[in-house]
Amino acid sequence: MEIARISVYQIDLPLRETYWLSGGRLKFETLDSTFVEVQASNGLVGWGEGCPWGHTYLPAHGPGVRAGIATLAAHLIGLDPRNSDQVNRVMDTQLPGHLYAKSALDIACWDIAGQASDMPLWQMFGGTQAAPVHTNSSISTAPAEQMAESIRKARENGYRTHSAKIGGVDAATEINRIETICRSLLPGEYVTFDVNRSWTPATALQVLSGVSVLPWIEQPCETIEQCAYVANRVAQPVLLDECLHSMNDHLRAWKMDACVGLKIKPNRVGGLTKARHIRDFALHVGWKMHIEETGGSSLADTAAIHLASSTPAESHLDSWLSHRHLVSDPAAGSGIQITDGLAAPPSLPGLGARPDRRLIGEPIAVYGS
Repeated sequence: MEIARISVYQIDLPLRETYWLSGGRLKFETLDSTFVEVQASNGLVGWGEGCPWGHTYLPAHGPGVRAGIATLAAHLIGLDPRNSDQVNRVMDTQLPGHLYAKSALDIACWDIAGQASDMPLWQMFGGTQAAPVHTNSSISTAPAEQMAESIRKARENGYRTHSAKIGGVDAATEINRIETICRSLLPGEYVTFDVNRSWTPATALQVLSGVSVLPWIEQPCETIEQCAYVANRVAQPVLLDECLHSMNDHLRAWKMDACVGLKIKPNRVGGLTKARHIRDFALHVGWKMHIEETGGSSLADTAAIHLASSTPAESHLDSWLSHRHLVSDPAAGSGIQITDGLAAPPSLPGLGARPDRRLIGEPIAVYGS
């Protein structure tokens, strides 16, 4: 079996509401998503999606995904899509770095591999059943009471875990925001405060030493080194996200005691192959983890949920779902099933999700025969 053709589609995904994070300094209204269709020589077709969360959240942007695919596609034609390690070695040789540009290609190859093996991806990743995973809400930056009200609304939709976006520079405001939100929680609920790398170490220490509660604190500062400085001086458990890309980043974070948990996002780390390696490393060192996608439709979310579902429940926290923030979902009706705040991966062979061709239109580029 060989990769015979790679087709690329682009679609804009408007958000239902303007989304603010990092203390309100970053604003998002529309996502630029790239869908990849990989066709094998035996007729099997795999799908993947690469969708950065805008162009200010990470060193990634929509046009960059498609430029990377244009660079890589010719080198992938003729490879066996079932051999994910070879596919990734070729991509890393032909285009060092640029992990986000490779993820959709990797996911599409896994889709084909699952179909060829007649196995859903959660089974190929070590799961014994399509175990549902808890999903968490994502609360946009706003005044404290408004964020608490958003959590109350999310609770009505079945969420028990919440990710509250903070990161302002005024310590007193941030302390009040954290304390107000924690007081609003019911028994059995918990919250992660996501700073999205906006604090200096000094601000982080000032805020976190001034609160009486011990929730998870996510990505308080820009770099691994800054986050490690904070993590070793506060009582709150620290979770890392945006500063972790390569496996070397994860090794550095572990060696520096920079965190006790992390977020694994296939699009950020280069696809499911590398995300699985990172997941297994996190299991070995005892980190807790969220496994979710950076952005995109239910196609992207489904890929992440396969990996999350196959992860031991005692090590996995919750998963955020990007597609629930979209005005419309071009892959609606396929992939994950959501009931009472729980997301279960499909048990069809491969990814088990497909975009609606009528909604994604014609390909903007085709490589191969």
